[in-house]
Amino acid sequence: MLAAMSNEPELQRGAGTPDAFERLWTPHRMAYIKGENKPTGSGPGDGCPFCEIPKLDDEDGLIVARGEAVYAVLNLYPYNSGHLLICPYRHVPDYTDLNPAETAEFAGFTRRGLTALRKASGAQGFNVGMNLGDAAGAGIAAHLHQHVVPRWGGDTNFMPVVGQTKVLPQLLRDTRSLLAGCWPDA
Repeated sequence: MLAAMSNEPELQRGAGTPDAFERLWTPHRMAYIKGENKPTGSGPGDGCPFCEIPKLDDEDGLIVARGEAVYAVLNLYPYNSGHLLICPYRHVPDYTDLNPAETAEFAGFTRRGLTALRKASGAQGFNVGMNLGDAAGAGIAAHLHQHVVPRWGGDTNFMPVVGQTKVLPQLLRDTRSLLAGCWPDA
């Protein structure tokens, strides 16, 4: 009680140096930070997760929808709930490497992803785009993928801005199931 009344921070055993900050632990992010499951090279046989995911069933792979040339999958390290990735099955690094059929389905899946996210979550806006190449910030540059990130008015709060932590209100498996149920046929 005395510590609460003084300006001295309360001792936090096991939490490092005592200070006045509360902690929100996000240990699942450590896998991303350490680069776990990141490809060892640029080839499809070098551990590319976008080549491995389609081999899994939809629930285990967090796949929302499958097409002939592309698929939609939840980002394992999302910026927001419902953060989709549109990926070609073919291991290519650049948008210009897609053939016309792949390009059309890639665009169609982006459109369908927007529709599903609006229906499932009431998204009010989106960030849609791709980082082509290491210099552009692509986490996995060897396999093309496009981000579809739902946004809501006021979703930028102190957690990501100050705390560099994103609070996600739903488990990825639950989000996958909801989006798969809202995915339009065409």
